[in-house]
Amino acid sequence: MPKLRGEAFWRETLRSAHYVVAPMVDQSELAWRLLSRRHGAQLCYTPMLHAQVFLRDANYRRENLYGEACPEDRPLIVQFCANDPEVFVQAALLAQDYCDAIDLNLGCPQMIAKRGHYGAFLQEEWDLLQRMILLANEKLSVPITCKIRVFPEIDKTVKYAQMLEKAGCQLLTVHGRTKEQKGPLAGVASWEHIQAVRKAVSIPVFANGNIQCLSDVEECIRKTGVHGVMSAEGNLHNPALFEGRNPLVWEMAEEYLEIVQKYPCPLSYVRAHLFKLWHHTLQVYQQLREELAKVKTLEGIVDVNRELKLRCQEEIANQKEGEKPKEGLPFFHWICQPYIRPGPKERCKENGASGTEKGVRGKRALEEEEDGNAELLSKNKQKKKLRNPNKSFDPSLKPKYAKCDQCGNPKGNKCVFNMCRGCCKKRAFKETADCPGHGLLFKTKYEKSLSWQSSQRVIQNPELSRRGAVEVGETAALEEAGDS
Repeated sequence: MPKLRGEAFWRETLRSAHYVVAPMVDQSELAWRLLSRRHGAQLCYTPMLHAQVFLRDANYRRENLYGEACPEDRPLIVQFCANDPEVFVQAALLAQDYCDAIDLNLGCPQMIAKRGHYGAFLQEEWDLLQRMILLANEKLSVPITCKIRVFPEIDKTVKYAQMLEKAGCQLLTVHGRTKEQKGPLAGVASWEHIQAVRKAVSIPVFANGNIQCLSDVEECIRKTGVHGVMSAEGNLHNPALFEGRNPLVWEMAEEYLEIVQKYPCPLSYVRAHLFKLWHHTLQVYQQLREELAKVKTLEGIVDVNRELKLRCQEEIANQKEGEKPKEGLPFFHWICQPYIRPGPKERCKENGASGTEKGVRGKRALEEEEDGNAELLSKNKQKKKLRNPNKSFDPSLKPKYAKCDQCGNPKGNKCVFNMCRGCCKKRAFKETADCPGHGLLFKTKYEKSLSWQSSQRVIQNPELSRRGAVEVGETAALEEAGDS
C-alpha cells in the first residue's frame, strides 16, 4: 500500500484529528496519553526521544516505545530530536512499526537542546534539515512530520515552512513563539504567523500556543484555518480540556493513578503530573506539597492524593454561601483550570525579590542566607536542608583551603608543586616528574618504558644478547688477570 501524504494522511491515518496532545518530555507517556484520549484527545505524540540514544540503547527503546502493546493508543506520532540524517533515519526505522508517523523536533528551545544542537537551534540550518527530511521521506514507510517555532519575521517563517514542505514534510505543527520566548518570557503566541503558514503551504497544519480551554481551540481554528490544535500545559493542568469540562482535580488524579497501575512509568513522571493537576491546591496546603515532593513510592503518592481530596472535601463542606474563589482564580482551587504563567515582574514579586527594569530577578543579598533561614534560602538549598537538617550555608563556617600557586583553586595537600591537580598535571608532564600526592607518575612510567624497550631489544636480537654475555666474560677475565 502506498504511503499516504498530506491531506489524505491527516484524514485517513490521523482520522481528521482536531484535538492534539503535544510531545512533552517525561510527561506525554502512555498512561497520560490514555487519560487524555478518554477525555477528548484525538491524536497524541510521544515524549521527545533522543534519536542517538534510541538507536543504541535497547532498554531506552523498550521503556519509551516497545513496552506493552496498547491498541487504544492510536493514532500516535513518535517525535525524535536529531541533528544527523543517518542517525535520525535509522532510529525512525526502528520506531515506524509502532506508530503512524515520525516527527522531527525543531521546536525545543531549552538549554539542553542548545548544548545538544537540536530542536529550535537547527532552524537556521536549512541545508541540513532538507537532507534529514528528504532521506526520511525516502526511507520510511510512514510519513515524516515536523514541529517548529517561528522566526520574528512572518516572511522568513513562511519560507521556512515551504522549505520543509518541499523536502517532504507531510504535516507541520507551528508553535507561534520564537525560540527566545520561553519560561517567564514566553508571552503570547502569534496566531498571525500560524495563519500565514497555513495559507502558504498545502500540507495540513496544527497550531500550538495560547490554548487554555476549549473555546481557545475553537477560536484558534476559526482565526488561523488550521486542521488541528495542539495543547501542552493546558492539557497538563486539565486533561479534560478537549471535552470542554473543568472536572474536580481528584477525579482526574485518581483516574490517572489507576491507569499508572496498569501501565507503569517512572515515579518522577507521576509526581510531576500531580504537581500540575494539584497546582493551585498545593499553594494552599504547603505541607502536603512537601510530602508529595519527598514520597518514594506510588502508594505514597496515592496517599497524598487521598489526603488532598479529603482536605478539599472538608473545605467544600465548610464553604459559606456565595463565597468566591480566591487569588483571582476563575474556579475554586480543587477544580481543573489553567495556570497562567507569571511574567518576569510578577515572578520577581512571587519570589520576594525586586526585579530590574527588564524584569530580571534580583539576587538575594548574601547576608540573608548566612543564618540558614529556610524562608530565605533558594529552593535547591531548602531541599538540601531537608535531607540534612544540620547543614549550614554560613560562608564563615566553610573550610579554608590553601590556594594553588598557579590558578588560585584549592591546591592538593600533598602536592610537591603546591598546585591543584589540573596545574600539577600540566607541570609534571612538561618536566617528566612525579607527584605522589596527586597520583601522577610521569617520571616513573617513563623510566619503566625505557627499561621495557631495552628488554624488548634483547629479546628480539639473541645474537646481541650472546655478544653482551661474551663481552661481560672477557671483561671479568681481564680483571682477574690484572688482579693476579
